[in-house]
Amino acid sequence: MTRQARRPAPNPQGGFGARPDRLRVAVLGANDGVVSTAGLVVGVAGATGDRSTLLTAGLAGLLAGSMSMAAGEYVSVSTQRDSEKAALATERRELEETPEAELAELTGLLEEKGLSNTLAREAAVQLTRRDALRAHAEVELGIDPDELTNPWHAAGASFLAFTVGALLPLLAIVVPPPSVRLSVTVLSVLAALALTGWWSARLGEAPAGRAVLRNTAGGAVAMAVTYGVGALLGAAGV
Repeated sequence: MTRQARRPAPNPQGGFGARPDRLRVAVLGANDGVVSTAGLVVGVAGATGDRSTLLTAGLAGLLAGSMSMAAGEYVSVSTQRDSEKAALATERRELEETPEAELAELTGLLEEKGLSNTLAREAAVQLTRRDALRAHAEVELGIDPDELTNPWHAAGASFLAFTVGALLPLLAIVVPPPSVRLSVTVLSVLAALALTGWWSARLGEAPAGRAVLRNTAGGAVAMAVTYGVGALLGAAGV
């Protein structure tokens, strides 16, 4: 692509338009599963202690949440993949129509990475001879033509991550005896949120203490609100 119409530089973390870190996405997906399912089952527990009702509500929430996450991720990553393919097609056409301009652009991009003009030109020539499209894709766009984002993989990973997270509050609310059901659920959820908060902070190289506090506080508020609403509705006979 000519320098007059260059695309925005890729995200420094890699990938076309900020390809997310897969492990971090998995942690956040599991965190969503924990919080949303915990809020649901604790809210229902505020209205009724019936185990079958809690199980039905929890399973419905788990399936709805995991399918929603998977569908959303599939649509998002499909759009990203389409953008990658369109960018590669544009690059391929420009390499055929204006090879000298593309070589000059690649030289400039390599200069911006710290190479001298002479060395950048030599490297650009060698990269172009080896595989011009790959060179521009990797240096200019930040993508590997052989490893485009896969929407099915992303959808499956989101479905699995959410499901794993959602199973914790679901099992915690239906397995223990009724007398300790709610306390076991709250404690296990807060422990899980502390873990995911710490892990996400570690992956992002951020302070763990604040991340853990934010995560557990958010989960605690969510459970308190839904339990309160459930208790009010249960008392009203709704």
